[in-house]
Amino acid sequence: MIHLGTIDITTSRLLLRRFTLDDAQPMFEAWASDPAVTRFMRWDPHPDWTATAELLYEWGKSYARPDWYNWAVCLRESGALIGNISILAGREPDDGWRRPVPPPPHWEPGYCYGRAYWGHGYATEALCAVRDFWFDQVGGDFLICCHAVQNPASGRVMQKAGFAYDHEAVYHRFSGAEVPCKVYFLAR
Repeated sequence: MIHLGTIDITTSRLLLRRFTLDDAQPMFEAWASDPAVTRFMRWDPHPDWTATAELLYEWGKSYARPDWYNWAVCLRESGALIGNISILAGREPDDGWRRPVPPPPHWEPGYCYGRAYWGHGYATEALCAVRDFWFDQVGGDFLICCHAVQNPASGRVMQKAGFAYDHEAVYHRFSGAEVPCKVYFLAR
């Protein structure tokens, strides 16, 4: 693999780019403060836009790393910030695989979109773009995805992007709470 870092990716409707501090208020308003959006995430809703700004500041420092992949998802026509997609090294070991899986690190896409942008195919479009970038440009061999069992819409996004269900597992919110999830796999 040749890590390239977070570089711009464009699709027919989307621009995936690095976050900036200017994104704090739009991100807070579109999804980071919304309990309906964050209920399946590892993190709780942000109490105010300054919490979002602090997170973006930390993310901004990570863009210097060639193995940091974290994009702001924007509509190409308007530039509106609608969500976030990343590929990060897996955070939890998981030994429930039904297939042979290479040793860690296991790279895992994750995504989050404002409620106003659900149901338009944006999540699938962005995941397919990031998947192609990972396999074609970075040279990764496989990706792993998971979603909360109670969030089957996220699983449909993964399936439309070519991921295959493998097994059930448990991940943990940052608070420590356990969340039953379904794990998917996609090889190059």
